[in-house]
Amino acid sequence: MEIIHHGAVNGVTGSCHQLKVSESESLLVDCGLFQGLEARQDLGIEFDISTVRALLVTHCHIDHVGRIPYLLAAGFSGPIYASEATAALLPLVIEDALKLGVTEDEQLVTTCLRLIRQQLVPIAFKQWQMLDQFKTPLRFRLQRAGHILGSAYIEIDVGQGKQAQRVVFSGDLGAPHTPLLPAPKPPYKADTLVIESTYGDTLHQGRKNRSKRLKEVIEKAVRDNGVVLIPAFSIGRTQELLYELEQIIHSAPKHSFWQDIEVIIDSPMAANFTCEYRHFKSLWDKEAKARVAKGRHPLNFEHLYTLDSHQEHVQTLSYLKQRQKPAIVIAASGMCSGGRIVNYLEAFLEDPRTDVIFVGYQGQGTPGRDIQKYGPLGGYVVLNNQRIDIKAQIHTISGYSAHADQANLVRFVTGMTKKPGHIKIVHGDIEAKQALADKLKENLKGEVKIEIAT
Repeated sequence: MEIIHHGAVNGVTGSCHQLKVSESESLLVDCGLFQGLEARQDLGIEFDISTVRALLVTHCHIDHVGRIPYLLAAGFSGPIYASEATAALLPLVIEDALKLGVTEDEQLVTTCLRLIRQQLVPIAFKQWQMLDQFKTPLRFRLQRAGHILGSAYIEIDVGQGKQAQRVVFSGDLGAPHTPLLPAPKPPYKADTLVIESTYGDTLHQGRKNRSKRLKEVIEKAVRDNGVVLIPAFSIGRTQELLYELEQIIHSAPKHSFWQDIEVIIDSPMAANFTCEYRHFKSLWDKEAKARVAKGRHPLNFEHLYTLDSHQEHVQTLSYLKQRQKPAIVIAASGMCSGGRIVNYLEAFLEDPRTDVIFVGYQGQGTPGRDIQKYGPLGGYVVLNNQRIDIKAQIHTISGYSAHADQANLVRFVTGMTKKPGHIKIVHGDIEAKQALADKLKENLKGEVKIEIAT
């Protein structure tokens, strides 16, 4: 048995891990796109897939699924296993990615989506699934990861009986106490664990602190008559923000500005995903279900406006520039590397009344990382080949990250009844990976091999 990493080893994008169970048989866990400094011009599959019999998907963020069309183009025709919610979201994600960054050929997009739907196999959480197409006895199950809707970590048993080896792929693990989704519970055991380390060197702010900071930033913007811009991923972060904003508005005095402030979701994709979040209410946590039982609508409240067409987007930009009135705008992409958020940044970054709130990880080499790093220093950012001086106020609220922090990652490992003998650390900048490795060595006594994947 061997694990080969085809991405997410020198950073946090391009997740793709090959589990070779024999010389002639292997499976893939994720097949994601490289982004930021890791982005590649040639998106083709550069490794041999002749032994690959199946693809297992942890969740449908683009850095975990974006290369699936290229995998199909390379000749992969096996099953694509995913949780039921991920299977519902995946075609939407791939369609958007293809249309934005690959082709305008409708027939090509339609063909790719048809193949994906044909090969998709939705799997319920917690249920073992045999992989009968393998000669080696092989089974897997999905466990809830709490990262985004449908996200999973994957337990794989290679072999059978007492000789079976259990390999666990963490995918992206969610942080405890985030809105909407329950926190992941550690697996009972693992012989080998492949674990992410996005925030392996960081401790997040608590939920009360982040909600308080969000409220404070918006109240400051209201005093300045400024616009609040929140770059957010269409899946996960957008829905969590809506959930928190609904709570702030619900708790505010009846005649305060909170009852009238406009919240604008400028992302058709985010709107589609929000509908799916509402459809899969069964996956929500107890708190969210309790709010629904009281007649509240956590993801749909008064003065929430969703923009669809490009014309609506352009009109809204003009409206916000002219009206001298505060508003909250949530738009993709989350790292400001494309999408409608870029137009808002071009329009408002040079206005000192503007506030930009980062609520998610900003990859190296992305405009989001540049704004986050240089904005507080009075620096600039290059958007669409134009230099824009940053006069807006820049805020980072790390507690909204959909990723577990160092303490959560360590707890995921130490919470196992039978600890892994081998841990491979992936999906993080080198400092984060090393910090997590050091912390795990400190917490795990005994002979555990901890390896930073390369």
